[in-house]
Amino acid sequence: MPRPSDAASLRHPHLAEPLAEGMVRVDCHSHTMWSGDATTTPDELLDAVLASGIDVLCITDHSATIGAVEMREVLPCRVVVGEELRTTAGELIGLFLSERIPQGIRPEEFCHRVHDQGGIVYVPHPFDPMRHALRDDVMERLTVDGLIDAVEVLNAKVSLRHLTQRAEAFARLHDLPGGAGSDAHVPDAIGAAYMEMPDFSTPTEFLVSLRAGRAVGHHFDAARKWTARIVPSSS
Repeated sequence: MPRPSDAASLRHPHLAEPLAEGMVRVDCHSHTMWSGDATTTPDELLDAVLASGIDVLCITDHSATIGAVEMREVLPCRVVVGEELRTTAGELIGLFLSERIPQGIRPEEFCHRVHDQGGIVYVPHPFDPMRHALRDDVMERLTVDGLIDAVEVLNAKVSLRHLTQRAEAFARLHDLPGGAGSDAHVPDAIGAAYMEMPDFSTPTEFLVSLRAGRAVGHHFDAARKWTARIVPSSS
């Protein structure tokens, strides 16, 4: 991957740090215009990836996988096809998906559908009362039942440190690997948080690498400057 640009390093200083041999930068949670609440176009995403130097981008659009599939052939980094879905008890992410999962299902069904595809169930922004976080009791039950594979312990849009600490504690208590993601809804946020971890090839190796990695990044939810623009149709 190209080295991060000066602009990206200024936005996210950790991107200027050298990367050890055999390690990759993996942004586990990001959005594009296909999410509906994000405006990042394909061209903007391409520029953002080049600027950040991210090696692997998990594109986890809301209730959609088409953007991730299309961008997989365009971006200079590897793309993990994912989907963030609001279940009946809060949001969950599926990674390494081969097909989209429909809305309005119970969290247990979501987990089974992800696992049936050979994918990974990842809990985004846990415990955050300002988001559509998975309900605490449901997360506990799904974890005990072995349906949760990883928990997000660093989300660049979560500004309260105690929520991050609570997510870290939950992951340790249940011996789950932790992940990190920018949760980017605008191009400048790509790379705000990511995992620095050993390279991997399969979903199983991804989970092993998460355990050996470290979460890197900071809170980044800069005010969005309004501009008149037309976002291409995502349909």
